[in-house]
Amino acid sequence: MQAIEEAAVQCPHCDEPISLLLDLSGGSQTYVEDCQVCCQPILVNLWIDEANDDYQVDLRREQD
Repeated sequence: MQAIEEAAVQCPHCDEPISLLLDLSGGSQTYVEDCQVCCQPILVNLWIDEANDDYQVDLRREQD
């Protein structure tokens, strides 16, 4: 698995497609990133599954 992965996802605010760069070297993490389209804050939950060399990303509105 690469240290940096580009993920094509959908903004939970405006439903527009956006692209996130995920740093997989830091392990599982939660952080806030602004949408590139509507500028609303997005809560990004990243889970790393090292056993299967995979990851999962979940996006939510910050207030949810």
